[in-house]
Amino acid sequence: MDFCFIHAADLHLDTPFQGVSQASAEVAAELRDASLKALDGLVDLVLERDAAFLLLAGDIYDLEDRSQRAQLRLHRGLSRLAENGIPTFMVHGNHDPLGGWPAVREWPKLVTSFGSGEVGREMVERDGDVLAVVHGISYSQKDTRENLALRFPHAEGEGLQVGLLHCNLGGNTEHEAYSPCSVVDLERTGMDYWALGHLHKHQNFTGSASTIAYSGNTQGRSMKPAERGEKGALVVQVRGGKVMDTEFVALDHARFMTLTLDVSGQTDLGALRACLSKKGSDLRQANPGRGLVVRVYLQGRGPVHRDLVRRGAVEDLVRDMREEADAMRPFLWWEGLRNQTRLDRDLDALRKRDDFSGEIMRVADSLLNDQERRTRLAEDNLSTSGRTPGDFLRYVQEPDAASVLDVLEEARDLALDLLEES
Repeated sequence: MDFCFIHAADLHLDTPFQGVSQASAEVAAELRDASLKALDGLVDLVLERDAAFLLLAGDIYDLEDRSQRAQLRLHRGLSRLAENGIPTFMVHGNHDPLGGWPAVREWPKLVTSFGSGEVGREMVERDGDVLAVVHGISYSQKDTRENLALRFPHAEGEGLQVGLLHCNLGGNTEHEAYSPCSVVDLERTGMDYWALGHLHKHQNFTGSASTIAYSGNTQGRSMKPAERGEKGALVVQVRGGKVMDTEFVALDHARFMTLTLDVSGQTDLGALRACLSKKGSDLRQANPGRGLVVRVYLQGRGPVHRDLVRRGAVEDLVRDMREEADAMRPFLWWEGLRNQTRLDRDLDALRKRDDFSGEIMRVADSLLNDQERRTRLAEDNLSTSGRTPGDFLRYVQEPDAASVLDVLEEARDLALDLLEES
């Protein structure tokens, strides 16, 4: 029998959003509800596609002490599915291990929450036929470093064999190594499909016999690379007892994005602001129905650089852009602007001059091209070691090689700008 099912993970219901503390009251309210509205969209998707079942692969809640609001919203959504005869299978991960306090202790009969002692096994039947067998296990505690994939027995029997697990496959460094495993570990179980959670980017892994997939999270949470762009769930099509296709469907209510703009064609702040306004409008058209949180990176060389480095210029530009977007619905929130522009000067000509500006160019070049001197400079002037109280070290990062180069180039350009202007 042909059917489809939905694979979702990392809902992080009622998550507190990071990096948007200055957002207006209206935008803040939209963000507070975004993860819950993504859940509502997920339930709607299951019903629209007449899915055979729903899989939730861990980190359903954002915290071990999950909020009452999140639990009640999930109960409401899964009850809608149960009323339509659609079962839900879920496991818990590092953010929401089973030890957390439950405000909801009884779920509808068609909702299965797998325990942590041993791998559970549940069948999905339709009209007397076994469509699938779902195998899953939850975390008993947050810091689960055991390779839980090794607990799964070899899957045998009638129906599509599905594994449900929250894990770090392949040693992804963007996420903690909770329940680390390999493709070989998963494939040895004989599962036809592995529904994974923990990595927040949708991705498939190549296996010789299994389809192994991360659906990614349903709602982005910050400006971190793994949180940007479309977020949603996977619709998995099964024909003739085999997985034939996986379709990603976006469900996010608010989307975190970056915008990079070359300023070489901008003559002043007014022209730059008009260009940014147009870019914002384009982003809204390309992402209809969703609130947008946008960070801008300004790059390139041009006369507007001189305006941008004036005290308060960037802050005033962002404030003005926010005021213009204040009434937009869905919202557009300019999260911030990173000025990475450079002077519009002939640097080669400056290098040949026999004056103080030429000397600065030559000193800067010698530093930029000498890794040993750059390292020594960073240790003497940019290192936090011995300068920063221990309690604050976790908030301060030592500069890496790329950031040291950026600091040197910015310092060179600022010095030249001040010298040449005067």
